Amino acid sequence: MNFPKNEATWDRIVRFVLAVVLFVVGLGIGGIVGLIAILAGAVLAITGAVGFCPLYRALGMSTMPKE
Repeated sequence: MNFPKNEATWDRIVRFVLAVVLFVVGLGIGGIVGLIAILAGAVLAITGAVGFCPLYRALGMSTMPKE
Protein backbone atom coordinates (compact mmCIF):
# COMPACT_ATOMS: atom_id res chain seq x y z
CA MET A 1 0.00 0.00 0.00
CA ASN A 2 1.21 3.45 -0.85
CA PHE A 3 -0.43 6.07 1.36
CA PRO A 4 0.22 9.76 0.78
CA LYS A 5 2.39 11.31 3.48
CA ASN A 6 0.46 13.50 5.92
CA GLU A 7 3.22 14.17 8.47
CA ALA A 8 5.76 16.97 8.14
CA THR A 9 9.40 16.39 9.08
CA TRP A 10 9.00 18.15 12.44
CA ASP A 11 5.97 15.95 13.22
CA ARG A 12 7.93 12.80 12.44
CA ILE A 13 10.82 13.91 14.68
CA VAL A 14 8.44 14.64 17.56
CA ARG A 15 6.89 11.19 17.12
CA PHE A 16 10.30 9.49 17.26
CA VAL A 17 11.31 11.40 20.40
CA LEU A 18 8.00 10.56 22.10
CA ALA A 19 8.35 6.93 21.01
CA VAL A 20 11.75 6.65 22.68
CA VAL A 21 10.40 8.28 25.86
CA LEU A 22 7.43 5.91 25.94
CA PHE A 23 9.67 2.87 25.36
CA VAL A 24 11.96 3.87 28.24
CA VAL A 25 9.06 4.69 30.57
CA GLY A 26 7.27 1.48 29.63
CA LEU A 27 10.32 -0.65 30.30
CA GLY A 28 10.94 1.19 33.56
CA ILE A 29 7.49 0.82 35.09
CA GLY A 30 6.58 -2.58 33.69
CA GLY A 31 3.22 -4.24 34.10
CA ILE A 32 0.17 -3.51 31.99
CA VAL A 33 0.74 0.25 32.07
CA GLY A 34 4.29 -0.28 30.85
CA LEU A 35 3.05 -2.53 28.06
CA ILE A 36 0.54 0.12 26.98
CA ALA A 37 3.31 2.74 26.96
CA ILE A 38 5.53 0.47 24.84
CA LEU A 39 2.70 -0.22 22.38
CA ALA A 40 1.90 3.50 22.10
CA GLY A 41 5.60 4.15 21.47
CA ALA A 42 5.61 1.49 18.77
CA VAL A 43 2.64 3.10 17.02
CA LEU A 44 4.34 6.51 17.13
CA ALA A 45 7.60 5.03 15.82
CA ILE A 46 5.86 3.24 12.94
CA THR A 47 3.76 6.23 11.88
CA GLY A 48 6.82 8.45 12.17
CA ALA A 49 8.86 6.07 10.03
CA VAL A 50 6.31 5.84 7.22
CA GLY A 51 5.13 9.46 7.40
CA PHE A 52 1.46 8.53 7.42
CA CYS A 53 -0.97 8.73 10.34
CA PRO A 54 -4.35 6.99 9.89
CA LEU A 55 -5.90 9.17 12.60
CA TYR A 56 -4.85 12.33 10.73
CA ARG A 57 -6.45 10.92 7.58
CA ALA A 58 -9.69 10.05 9.40
CA LEU A 59 -9.84 13.59 10.80
CA GLY A 60 -8.85 15.20 7.49
CA MET A 61 -5.65 16.60 9.01
CA SER A 62 -2.13 17.00 7.70
CA THR A 63 1.01 18.69 8.99
CA MET A 64 2.61 18.70 5.55
CA PRO A 65 3.40 22.19 4.26
CA LYS A 66 1.08 23.57 1.61
CA GLU A 67 2.56 23.51 -1.89
